[in-house]
Amino acid sequence: MSRKGCLVAAVLGAILAVMAVASTWGWWGASAVEGDTAFVVPSGSSLTSVAHKLEEEDLIGSADSFLLWAKLLGGGEAIKAGEFLLPAGSSPSQILDTLQHGDVIRRLVTIPEGLPSIMVHERLMAEPLLSGTIPVPAEGSVLPESYDFERGETRAAVLARMQAAMRETIAELWPKRSADIAVTTPDEAVILASIVEKETGVARERRMVAGLYSNRVKSGMLLQADPTIIYPITRGKPLGRRIRQSEIAAVNGYNTYTMVGLPRGPITNPGRASIEAVLNPERTDALYMVADGTGGHMFASTLPEHNANVARWFAIRRARGEM
Repeated sequence: MSRKGCLVAAVLGAILAVMAVASTWGWWGASAVEGDTAFVVPSGSSLTSVAHKLEEEDLIGSADSFLLWAKLLGGGEAIKAGEFLLPAGSSPSQILDTLQHGDVIRRLVTIPEGLPSIMVHERLMAEPLLSGTIPVPAEGSVLPESYDFERGETRAAVLARMQAAMRETIAELWPKRSADIAVTTPDEAVILASIVEKETGVARERRMVAGLYSNRVKSGMLLQADPTIIYPITRGKPLGRRIRQSEIAAVNGYNTYTMVGLPRGPITNPGRASIEAVLNPERTDALYMVADGTGGHMFASTLPEHNANVARWFAIRRARGEM
């Protein structure tokens, strides 16, 4: 055999020997992962720290052997931070491949449009995979959206992202506002948007409702928005009963039946669409609205027209047996 052939044979023999030893040490075949298991790689972790974490969680037999074979046979790619699913039966080599190339588990917490801050707080505190405590955030400071989070992340960090998203949204939308709108500051825009958010769940109506309330603000009319009566009572949670006459007459800084202009603060966390509607409202002469029986509203620009719409709404309710 030529010298070159001998060298090739020696190299192949060495490779086979390494593979045999690796198999003996369980690099490819043996597994300590008994069932599908979530494993978290903290941000900034080194391969060494992850190896010891795997050993502590009984997912590999030895951190030292894992590190040895990872350096010899695992390639040069870095491991990623995040939470990964290790399938049952994963060998150490498969574990390393998952941490280098696998998909990070995406966990989401969703804040629906119009969820008041007291319920945002409850939702975050009820998420068992988050840590730490938070106060109830300021009303109107959270942008309704779905947010990624990592297992063990602090609630304060997730809330900070939600509030940063609202600030960024306002900063983006405010310069795009129409001329001669009813609000003069971003804070006022969020307040009025929170009323629009609570007054209609019909997407196509948002700009119309925003136009109606903008007209009332500009003309100095009472806004007379029922959700502003409820907010001081429940902090935005459903009232669960009809509004009482004493509550309609209450003076508290929020009730727009007893005060002209906007409430002193938002009454919920409005979504992007409601903020856009307030900053670019429908150009309309509407001043009144009443339910139409289908989830939407009938709009009117005069009181007689509105009274006719109310009569139609009452007829619908009587036909339903609600009156």
